[in-house]
Amino acid sequence: MIKSLSLFSLLAGTATAWTSSLSMKADIPVASTTSSRRDLFAKGGAAVAAGLAAVTTIAPANAYEVPDLLYPFEALEPSIDAPTMKIHHDKHHATYVANLNKALEGKPQPPILDLMANALEAGPAVRNNGGGHYNHAFFWDEMTTPDKSKKTQVSKQLESAINKAFGSMDEMKKQFEARAAPGALFGSGWVWVVANTNGKLKIVCTSNQDNPLMKGVLDSIYFPILGLDVWEHAYYLQYQNRRPEYVSAWWNVVDWNKISDNYDVVLKTRAGVSVEG
Repeated sequence: MIKSLSLFSLLAGTATAWTSSLSMKADIPVASTTSSRRDLFAKGGAAVAAGLAAVTTIAPANAYEVPDLLYPFEALEPSIDAPTMKIHHDKHHATYVANLNKALEGKPQPPILDLMANALEAGPAVRNNGGGHYNHAFFWDEMTTPDKSKKTQVSKQLESAINKAFGSMDEMKKQFEARAAPGALFGSGWVWVVANTNGKLKIVCTSNQDNPLMKGVLDSIYFPILGLDVWEHAYYLQYQNRRPEYVSAWWNVVDWNKISDNYDVVLKTRAGVSVEG
């Protein structure tokens, strides 16, 4: 990441150049002196303007960033179309990141995972945009192409936890889809499979860009291992108002190797899964 430039250094350098150039001999003709001064002021002004522009365009040292996708925009078709992926990643996610950086300008910017626990206390800007950043970074990483998804596998450890909590994988998917239906989760939000500190699984929903890592959102903090975005911007170009169809098709791009890794991380650390950005 580009390091911030010092405005003081830029101005100091310009001042030095001015001082050096103004050390003129007394016998220089008046016309020549006047012309030189005009040139000097023009060059000096340009240098200051350039310095100010550089300062205002360079990102803070700890700025959050939109992580690159691990696959092309079209890789998730036919489950999720390329135009949706491009707008979702490059526009919606980028807006959350830009607003989060603005909200925390001049303030500490910890890893996004660490920011989640006290997001509600930090205020709406951090809650909405910080949640939006974490949720989307998490979402991108849990998906892969349909061909690769078929070859991914649920770990024995996760399979056991799923069977214990839901009875079977099919039953888990059935309950997940029911919780994701418009009648169950009205408006915008997310549906999650989460684990508690003992590794026990359950399905929960959160509104807007809240997530189970945030204190005060649910009855306790939970650690997501799988999550689905059911905001309309995640599916409307392709599915319009047919959210259940989108949810059902989404299983075809889930990377169960990654979901299994997420569960393993939670069991080992008793904490949330880290994300890029």
